[in-house]
Amino acid sequence: MSTQTANVTQLPGARQGAAPSSTAEDTLVRKSRDPNIVSGGHLVARALKNEGVDTIFTLCGGHIIDIYDGCIDEGIRIIDVRHEQVAAHAADGYARQTGKLGCVVTTAGPGCTNAVTGIATAFRSESPVLHIGGQGALTQHMMGSLQDLPHVDLMRPITKFSAGVRSTERVADMIAMAARECFAGAPGPAYLEIPRDVLDREIDLPRAVIPEPGHYRASTKSVGDPHDIEKLADMVVASERPVILLGTQVWTCRGHDAAIEFVRALDIPAYFNGSGRGLLPPGDPHHFDRTRRYGFDKADLIIIVGTPFDFRMGYGKRLSREAKIVQIDMDYRTVGKNRDIELGLVGDPGAILTALRDAASGRIDRGAHAKRREWMAELTRAEVAATEKLMPLFKSDQSPIHPYRVAWELNEFLNDDTIYIGDGGDVVTISAQAVRPRRPGQWMDPGALGSLGVGTGFALAAKLAHPEKEVLCYYGDGSFGMTGFDMETANRFGAPYIAVIGNNSAMNQIRYGQLAKYGEQRGNVGNLLGDVPFGTFAAMLGGHGEEVREASEIAPALRRAREAVKRDGRSAVVNIWVDPREYAPGTKAQTMYK
Repeated sequence: MSTQTANVTQLPGARQGAAPSSTAEDTLVRKSRDPNIVSGGHLVARALKNEGVDTIFTLCGGHIIDIYDGCIDEGIRIIDVRHEQVAAHAADGYARQTGKLGCVVTTAGPGCTNAVTGIATAFRSESPVLHIGGQGALTQHMMGSLQDLPHVDLMRPITKFSAGVRSTERVADMIAMAARECFAGAPGPAYLEIPRDVLDREIDLPRAVIPEPGHYRASTKSVGDPHDIEKLADMVVASERPVILLGTQVWTCRGHDAAIEFVRALDIPAYFNGSGRGLLPPGDPHHFDRTRRYGFDKADLIIIVGTPFDFRMGYGKRLSREAKIVQIDMDYRTVGKNRDIELGLVGDPGAILTALRDAASGRIDRGAHAKRREWMAELTRAEVAATEKLMPLFKSDQSPIHPYRVAWELNEFLNDDTIYIGDGGDVVTISAQAVRPRRPGQWMDPGALGSLGVGTGFALAAKLAHPEKEVLCYYGDGSFGMTGFDMETANRFGAPYIAVIGNNSAMNQIRYGQLAKYGEQRGNVGNLLGDVPFGTFAAMLGGHGEEVREASEIAPALRRAREAVKRDGRSAVVNIWVDPREYAPGTKAQTMYK
């Protein structure tokens, strides 16, 4: 066995496998050993390392194998999955958890198309992901080569940048260009197609265009117009009933510390959306989550940070017409879209909130401060009342199990270091009413695209990014069926997690609308699933699994799953049979379509 081949098995996450064929060894021997000669695939790896990428998510294909060879030399971890959708979701999840560029590498044709859902999810969630895709050789252009598709055109509508690399000399330069676009303004994905012969070709290293890290990208920490900061500071000082909504961008730009300091310094009630959940711990006097409609109705100043006026915000129509509306966002196209606003600021949310805190601190007089304290107390009373109203559902002992009871038990189960992932329809909506992450970055959900099947990739990525933390993914049974088999990948790479499945044997969120519209005779079409005991799935993979049919069994089952993951190093599945006749309020109102 050659020295280079032997090194492969010593990399973190690598596995022992079958011995390479003589053909494979011959190929390795023919590869140049001259340090001044470099291939396109090795240039990809060097460029990724320059971007801070330490892990790629992939499924192998003949077009892209030289990238793997380069990653071995550069010490980049290669995580190979069973389906490219999972690879793309994992790259997205890794970006969300680390704040760095996520990277997915796929072969041509179906490798690219299988990843489309994951890239589209990252696009709507503003997640910085670089998708590198293979292509047939340039010498076979438009000749009908294996897996040939117009990938660049296909990916353009769901990325911030989509291009092909046409020369080996430009490989690293184009990766730097794509990465720059991923972080320009609001983050998002980019796609690069690299033909097979461009990757395999070797060139003299001095001919390669390799931008130097730190010397080709502008700062993104903009605070916008200083006059607008002062104007907003005046509005904050004058407000007696302000509220702020902290959205995904606050976490994406790692502006959470600035946001926390802002709300505490100025006594502003805070609500949370998307990855903004967990910015303040439950029990913090500025943390509110059950009174958002009440707060929006009564406030005289509403500051929306890092979240668009999309369907989750009722397109801005749920905000009081009497209040002054301010929007802070990284993307100028989001500001003022779907609803008029009093003031809009474009820039880094953390930098803007820091500047705003500095401009407004110490200026609120005692009278205004007293009224603001009364406002906080009023919202706190409303929070308590809203919680008491939900408690009968949270503590329900009904059988089949009420899904609200599952959500309550999950929240009670979380540790300070548990990363919580929601993957489903009502699963996400209902658990959002109960689950309160303990720290920033510990809530993950599909985002605005509403993709089912994100959970497995997110869980894999979260555990790889934070091996010291516990990862729990709450799936609907429909979602788990889409990507659950890559739980084997998580086990294979030493990234076990707890999978909890709310199993009602249906695509229940959609089923409700069909039943409401067409009745019992026609409403159960295309949305019913089989009764699958998913606990046996975990056992098949060498882990712990069990079925739960009574509410009193939930907490003990979760504790057993936690201990099993620690003991066995394998993912555990808790399959909870929930009542298919219970739905989230938003599902009953069909607000997602309004």
